[in-house]
Amino acid sequence: MSKIKLAGMVTLYNPTDDDIKNIDTYIDDIDVLYVIDNTEGKSNEDRIPKSKKIKYIFRNENVGVATALNEAAKMALKDGYKYLLTNDQDTTFRKGVIKGLIKDIEEHDMKDIGIVTPWHNTKLMDKKPDTRFDDPHDVMTSGNILNLEIWKKIGGFKDWFFIDGIDIEYCMNLHKNGYKILRDNNLIIDHNLGDLFYKKLPGRLYLCTNHAAIRRYYIMRNYHYIFDMYYKYDKETSYCYSLIAQRHNIVGVLLFEKKDKFKKIRNYIRGYKDYKKGIKGKYPYNK
Repeated sequence: MSKIKLAGMVTLYNPTDDDIKNIDTYIDDIDVLYVIDNTEGKSNEDRIPKSKKIKYIFRNENVGVATALNEAAKMALKDGYKYLLTNDQDTTFRKGVIKGLIKDIEEHDMKDIGIVTPWHNTKLMDKKPDTRFDDPHDVMTSGNILNLEIWKKIGGFKDWFFIDGIDIEYCMNLHKNGYKILRDNNLIIDHNLGDLFYKKLPGRLYLCTNHAAIRRYYIMRNYHYIFDMYYKYDKETSYCYSLIAQRHNIVGVLLFEKKDKFKKIRNYIRGYKDYKKGIKGKYPYNK
C-alpha cells in the first residue's frame, strides 16, 4: 500500500451531469477532494457525490481557474498534503491511472520534478512519444499531480490570468527555475476539449476550437504576457512566438466557425489592446 497521501481538486463552473459524473472516475484513488465551485447564483452541492472525502467550497462567483487552483493548493498544504491532483470538470480518468502516477512519484527523485502527468487523449493531433517518460514543454493543468513544495517555491499560478494560458505559464515558470515535468506516456486520461475540429485548405491546416468569445480575449491578452515573461528563456524553440501568432486562429474563426464571429474577432482586438495597456484580471467588459 502506498505511503503517499494524495489530495485532489476540481473546479466547477455551470457543470453538466456528465461533468459531475467525472468525479466518480477518480474519487476512490485520492484521500480528499476540494471542489471549488465558481458557478454564479446556484450551489451544486446537492449534485456532488456523497463522500466524506469531499470538501465543497461554493464561491457564488467566477473567481477564475488560477485562483481556484491556488486556493486548493493552500488548503492541501494546510491539511498536510505534499501532492495535489488538479482537475478540470471535463476530465475522465481511466482505471489505474492515478495509482500509476503515484507509483511514478515513489520511483523518482521528486526534488526537481514539479508535475507528474499522464498522456492526455484529446481531439488534438499531437503525436504520443515513443518513450515512456518525457519532459514536455508544457501540459494541460487537468490530470496533473503537483509537487506542492515546488508550487510554493515558484509562486503558484498567476491569479490575474484568470483563465487561458495558466497551464502554459506555470510549466514555463517551472522550466525557467530548473524544474522538470515527468510525463508517463503509458498512462492515458481522456480530456474533452469541446467542439474542436480541423479544417484543411491548400498549404494550411486550421485548428478550430470554437472557444467562446470571452476566451478569445484571455487567449490574446495572456499569451502576449507569457511572451513578455519568457521569450528570452525560450529562444531555441520559438514557442513564445507561436503563442502570439494568432492570425491563423482568426482566419479559422472567420472561415469555419459558425457562432459569434464578430464577438470573437472583437475580443481578440480587445485582448491585444488591454495587453498593451497592462490590464490584467477578469474580463472588464459587460458583453
